[in-house]
Formats: sequence, structure tokens, C-alpha cells
Amino acid sequence: MNKKKEKAIITVIGKDRTGIVARVSTALFEENVNIEDINQTIMDGIFIMAALVDISRSRKDISALRKKLKKVGELIGMEIQIQHEKIFEAMHRI
Repeated sequence: MNKKKEKAIITVIGKDRTGIVARVSTALFEENVNIEDINQTIMDGIFIMAALVDISRSRKDISALRKKLKKVGELIGMEIQIQHEKIFEAMHRI
């Protein structure tokens, strides 16, 4: 059975340091979340990352993923948010 893809947007913002992408991607891997697209930049020492992820095979629902990513963010000193793609699209529709 082929389950329909369910996507979410993850943003990560904070002071740049080593291991940010590794920590976030490891947490996603542990929950069977696939990174489909990722973009990152550093602006005046501030790390900014946005990722489009497939959560359709995740071991946790989006609320539990949000809690896990919040904890990861606290450990590495970053603000990490996850938002369902449909909510993101509705909020940013012109």
C-alpha cells in the first residue's frame, strides 16, 4: 500500500556552531522522517536552516515531533520549529 506523502517545514535558527545539521538530521532519522529538501545559510554568525520533510512514515505524529525537536533545540541552543505543510501554505497564501 502506497501511503500519500505528508510534508512539513522545519526551521532552525540560532548562533552558528558545529553539529547543528547533524543533530537535527539524526533526530529526524530516529523518527523515520525523510529530508526532501534543505537550505541553510549563516548571516553574521546566525545559522538559519529550512527543510522540507516527509513525515508520512514517521514513528510520531507532528505534535510529538515538535516536542522532540524542541528538546534537541534546547540541547544545542537553537530555536527549532516544525509546521505541517498545509498550515504553512494557508498562513502564507496571498
